[in-house]
Amino acid sequence: MNRREQLRARLLGFRPSDVLWGWLGPLVIAVLGGFIRFWQLGRPHQLVFDETYYVKQGVSMLDHGVEMQWKGDGEEVDPSFTSGTTAVFKTDQGDMVVHPPVGKWIIAFGEWIFGSTSSFGWRFSVALLGTLSILMVGRIARRLFRSTYLGMIAAFLTAFEGHHFVHSRTGLLDLILMFFALAAFGALLIDRDWSRERLADKVAALGDGVRMKTGPWLLWRPWRLVAAVSLGLACGTKWSGLYFFAIFGLMTVWWDMGARRAVGTRHWAVSGIFKDGVWAGISMTAVVLATYLGSWVAWFTSEHGYNRQWAAENPGAGVQWLPPALRSLLDYHRQVLEFHDNLTSEHTYESNPWSWMVQSRPTSFFYESPEMGAEGCAVEKCSKAITSLGSVSIWWLATIALFFLLYHWALKRDWRAGAILSGFVGGLLPWFFLQHRTIFTFYTISFQPWVVLAVVFMLGLALGPPGADARRRRIGHWIIAVYCLLVLANFVFYWPIYTAQVIPHSHWQWRMWFPSWV
Repeated sequence: MNRREQLRARLLGFRPSDVLWGWLGPLVIAVLGGFIRFWQLGRPHQLVFDETYYVKQGVSMLDHGVEMQWKGDGEEVDPSFTSGTTAVFKTDQGDMVVHPPVGKWIIAFGEWIFGSTSSFGWRFSVALLGTLSILMVGRIARRLFRSTYLGMIAAFLTAFEGHHFVHSRTGLLDLILMFFALAAFGALLIDRDWSRERLADKVAALGDGVRMKTGPWLLWRPWRLVAAVSLGLACGTKWSGLYFFAIFGLMTVWWDMGARRAVGTRHWAVSGIFKDGVWAGISMTAVVLATYLGSWVAWFTSEHGYNRQWAAENPGAGVQWLPPALRSLLDYHRQVLEFHDNLTSEHTYESNPWSWMVQSRPTSFFYESPEMGAEGCAVEKCSKAITSLGSVSIWWLATIALFFLLYHWALKRDWRAGAILSGFVGGLLPWFFLQHRTIFTFYTISFQPWVVLAVVFMLGLALGPPGADARRRRIGHWIIAVYCLLVLANFVFYWPIYTAQVIPHSHWQWRMWFPSWV
């Protein structure tokens, strides 16, 4: 093995060679997961939970380019909207909305294809992204764990995880945020391998006798730029995408320092920060900002977008060196920030982030109580519900897995554990500092893929390394098989309250294991 091959082996480790199954396995599972997500996607033909905002705003953006105020409140507008009357907007008054445009444009895409009156169209785009994310999680897990088998397990767990399933069938923004954060994570994993291959090549070209102080430059990082575009789209969906940008940016620089240390760079920390980190910060921030501002193009070109004319109406206010359009946008963002910071009104399904991992207070998206004879109800009282409840067989094990991840990252220096923890830091940790706000368990969909990866990490420990003895591996395979059957049974049991099936009220109560779930 020559020096180049030695460096590549040290930097990249084992890489699976079964390319066919590396793609085919997760792809088959994604097709299966997509089938159950698209099955009766338009049911119920009603605006579910916060669809009342984003579905209508998507239609407004198709018709007017921006979110316009609707005529009357939601209780007045929703019935006529769902019955086919989409002309429910004022034509000269923009609406003050509190989330950027990207997610609503994505929802609008399905409405454009299938029609604004189609509930299938309302949810099509999110269901498509949910299905694609099954494939993405499988491929990411394969690259992360260097195992096609564990990649397929990750795809399977995603396909049959209840929280992911419900969000995939609902026209909300949160799964869209998750999709772009996951895409950025996957791109950075590819960048990690891509950049290490080139670092190995450049160091090998220097010769065996060369001792490096800082090592070569690696300026061109296309996959890092792909990650930055994805993070810009995440921020353009919800501002909480900024948390993923911050932690993923630190993570990729940390990986660069580790790579420089592995090839023998003497000042690996300094070179990692100044040769990789500074450039990463500049280039990624520029791309994220450009992508975010680009998502506001329709607002910039509109006349009636909310606050669009603020700079013209307040010529001496704001940051004077900015162009008027950007001054108006900046003031808009100030108002949105104030709204989020002061959102403290009580809500029946609000919850505390300390309880999110164990799913102690799932969010009810939809509930009706059909009486006997209505909608096929054959008993005195029935329930028809959609509850965004994460599969406890996955979330409870992931809660335990957090401690194993911390141990393996801090004490055993396992980079994979740190990578998985980054998803929790970006998606969960910030909410502990925002507990004064009204917040909900359904926000956890933003880091749901890392919940699955945490579980797969645990299953990998049970399976043992490829070189483990046959008996250990056989027992590990049985443990994984039994666990996957448990996850599938968990999903099937809760299927009726994931898909608004009409069931006897007593059957609904069977599924409400704790008083806090009601």
